[in-house]
Amino acid sequence: MKIAVDAMGGDYAPAVVVEGAIAAVKEYGLEILLVGHIPTLEKMLAEYRYSGFGIQLHPASEVIEMDDAAAVSVRKKKDSSIVVGLNLVRDGQADAFFSAGNTGAVACAAILTLGLLPGIERPGIGIVMPTLGNPSMVIDVGANINPKPVHLLQYGIMADTYMRKIFNRSNPTVGLLNVGEEETKGTDFLKESYELLEQSHLNFIGNVEGKDLFSGKCDIIICDGFVGNVALKVTESVAETLHEFLKRHLMGNFWNILGVMLLKGSLRRFKRDIDYAEYGGAPLLGVNGVVIIGHGRSNIKAIKNAIRVAKEEVERNVNKEIVKVVAERYSSG
Repeated sequence: MKIAVDAMGGDYAPAVVVEGAIAAVKEYGLEILLVGHIPTLEKMLAEYRYSGFGIQLHPASEVIEMDDAAAVSVRKKKDSSIVVGLNLVRDGQADAFFSAGNTGAVACAAILTLGLLPGIERPGIGIVMPTLGNPSMVIDVGANINPKPVHLLQYGIMADTYMRKIFNRSNPTVGLLNVGEEETKGTDFLKESYELLEQSHLNFIGNVEGKDLFSGKCDIIICDGFVGNVALKVTESVAETLHEFLKRHLMGNFWNILGVMLLKGSLRRFKRDIDYAEYGGAPLLGVNGVVIIGHGRSNIKAIKNAIRVAKEEVERNVNKEIVKVVAERYSSG
């Protein structure tokens, strides 16, 4: 298996991406195509004293920056690491693509380069989040900020397939993110989405609220990309603020520090439970290829795990199953 990796994407690229790729090759036994500026990548591999076994370099002379306009940059920077990496998937030279770079550019380039799966009108970014129960998926968190109700139904179908194939959930529960649990709550858009989900084959449990994001009430939470992205950013902010509060109050004096030492194991497990790096990247579901999007601040562990997520999605034929389910039970109209 070959995974194309955008070596130039992310806040700490290319150093962290190269290290994460090396870790993935060693742990998962796959082949990585690092896409980017060859002299820079060769220098880094030499610095890490890595022989290059399992890693190939593929040239890309341009970089789409985090603040570049997505659609414009994809069309203007045709030799960027994002576009080139996706071309490798399109041309069959790679089985999947991962980038921690500009999310909008990755989504836009994936649609233009790979196209959409039959029966799917819009892709959705599904992120796996920790909860008080089992991890759940929230979809969409930024690919489509102005969807139609049928798109939310398709998100549900894709996420249901993903949770079945990747997390072995036999009958995943699905909730619609809304301002209240009652069926009559929300906008006309949400009410129509509710009706479509209720009439579907999905294990739809009705509306869920923001407080249910981490409760484990359901396996899949569906929302539009605008709401999902805001919820995701708020979640990240709360996690970072909580971490700073803990540092401020637990490290205040000798007795607090002693207490922290005694709780070291528990605190380590707590950090692992809420660490996004454990879950790697977010699949861009609906495009005709395996595309994984990483957090811009991805560290080595997050890069390695995102590559693992790509590997698993390829191995378990998630896209093939999505096409099958859509063809059997739904039409995109």
